Amino acid sequence: MLRYAALEPGEGKCMDASAASGDLEALLRVTSPTYVGESAPDIAFGTHETPAGLLVLAVTARGVIAATFDDEHAVYERIYREVGSFIGHDPKRLDPLKREIDAYFERRLRTFTLPFDLRLATPFARSVLQMITSVPYGTTTTYAEVAARIGRPQALRAVANAVTENPVCLLVPCHRVVEGPGSPGAYAGGKAAKELLLTMEIA
Repeated sequence: MLRYAALEPGEGKCMDASAASGDLEALLRVTSPTYVGESAPDIAFGTHETPAGLLVLAVTARGVIAATFDDEHAVYERIYREVGSFIGHDPKRLDPLKREIDAYFERRLRTFTLPFDLRLATPFARSVLQMITSVPYGTTTTYAEVAARIGRPQALRAVANAVTENPVCLLVPCHRVVEGPGSPGAYAGGKAAKELLLTMEIA
């Protein structure tokens, strides 16, 4: 069972997720301590509203590990299961990411500068996502082109899955990978969000 770690000065305790009520953001505010220096959470977790929908954000010491339109509880559980460590509410650490996201939607930023942490992606998915970072703003490529460029021309379905399950949307611009002419393909944020991002970039 998932447990939310909540450290307090001089001791440690935790709360069962099943015993908590309300949204995850509120839970994090309650269970995360007021910290000084070293007692900050290892992974900062929160959400951010955008024109394309609500993004769930998480930042580790390595970089942005999540910027996704997936359900926030599911993202929290996945990070806890696959990365572990103390996850908590730490708005200051999320602020640089939120500023870049806002600048992107205001068309003041075309390339994100923050490092990202791909530990939530499989080795194959990492190769796909790294390739996608080279797709320029305002352009698109296809699943077939990505598959060919990573040397796996027959792996169209695997490439499509890697694109759809991208844990760091926008930073790794998976919305720029389409199924083909006139067919945008799947997107974690939904078809409307993908079309909004593509239209915004070419406007």
